[in-house]
Amino acid sequence: MNIINDYPHAELSNLTRERLMTASTASLHTLLHKRGLKNTYIQGVGRMNDSQVKMVGQAYTLRYIPAREDLDVVAAFRDPEHPQRLAVESVPPGRVLVSDCRQDASAASAGSILLTRLQVRECAGFVSDAGVRDSEYAESMSMPVFCTKPSAPTNLTKHHAVDIQQPVGCGGVPVYPGDVLVGDGDGVIVVPLELADEVAEEAIGMEAFEDYVLDKVNAGAAVIGLYPPNEQAQEEYQAYLRRQETRG
Repeated sequence: MNIINDYPHAELSNLTRERLMTASTASLHTLLHKRGLKNTYIQGVGRMNDSQVKMVGQAYTLRYIPAREDLDVVAAFRDPEHPQRLAVESVPPGRVLVSDCRQDASAASAGSILLTRLQVRECAGFVSDAGVRDSEYAESMSMPVFCTKPSAPTNLTKHHAVDIQQPVGCGGVPVYPGDVLVGDGDGVIVVPLELADEVAEEAIGMEAFEDYVLDKVNAGAAVIGLYPPNEQAQEEYQAYLRRQETRG
């Protein structure tokens, strides 16, 4: 049985990837919320390592169901067709391996060896709604690792990997193969691929305006009328942009 599904999707453009690298998950959530998408933030998942490298990449999904004692024995990992091992060896460079573990962090979904293999294969990151073992090692990695918490038990005690590249749920959020995952210190946002270009473009202006507002607030300005901006604040911001353009 072929457990790696051929789920068709487009490729993220380099321009959109670069734009998303400068966008915060907070801004992206607001922009998606404006478009009616309210369930895009993966709940209960945070960045394990202190890497300041932003995570941006398309989803490569791995789905688990609850483990069963007669099947999920240590010898199961000797099977060359084991879905977890296949996922690690088949995920393309630049993708994010997303593990759907049903928000059960009582066991790990990966450890130092598998995470290192993903890093060596130039994956953009790892996201799981379960735990990660060998946490001190994971904290030292340059590849972004997002999970619920450190968890020592092997995944075999709780998780049975079943298929690859199918729609999954991670942290209560639907993730389709090819969706764009953006991760930073606030967590992980799932951007539907068909919205990625327009959201990434709009995020540039939003981030610039919020930087301007932050400078104003630091200088003593009140928030009311500034954020969100009234007509006067909008005019002042446009004048500011014109001055910046002249200086540039």
